[in-house]
Amino acid sequence: MISNNEATVTYDTSIIRCPWLTADPIYLAYHDTEWGVPEYDDRALFEKLILDGFQAGLSWLTILRKRDGFRQAFDNFDPEKIARYDEKKQHDLLQNTGIIRNKAKIKATISNAQIWLDMMEKEAGFSDFLWHFMQGKPRQNMFKTMQDIPAHTAESHAMSKALRKKGFRFCGPTIVYAFMQACGFVNDHIMSCHCYEKCKQISKK
Repeated sequence: MISNNEATVTYDTSIIRCPWLTADPIYLAYHDTEWGVPEYDDRALFEKLILDGFQAGLSWLTILRKRDGFRQAFDNFDPEKIARYDEKKQHDLLQNTGIIRNKAKIKATISNAQIWLDMMEKEAGFSDFLWHFMQGKPRQNMFKTMQDIPAHTAESHAMSKALRKKGFRFCGPTIVYAFMQACGFVNDHIMSCHCYEKCKQISKK
């Protein structure tokens, strides 16, 4: 993943990319190296779902700029550590300017970590649980414009419903679809974007 410290890298802005991007180097690096790449790691998926929950009401660039701060504050998103956070830790997080200081989302992160641990112990795992909504493989969409891309889908509704049934919070269908896009459950790069074919080929491996 890209660290904020790598934001000094210069990117060729003449390359065709998805139009939702700005010219911010952090955003460009994220788009070019992460967004839409299929993710199967249980912990990495947990981190991204939590960050997408924190994004609600904000821009994703805001989250990216604070991602290093989030990782430091939340013990690199280690669910075993997060699940044991006490009131003092929660108070400390609410004073931490390196993250989004939202009490409800901090508490949800702790309870989500506890649910994640239970799933890892008693079920096939978090990744398998999520990927079964896509029959285990990414969907290669063929969108030509931003207007073609949905805000949510039947799969994101089903995944959201299943997550909420288990007790996860801040995982509505729109948040979940943004998560699915980011983690490569769907390839939602527009077809003219230079990353579209790259993500498509990765998905075939």
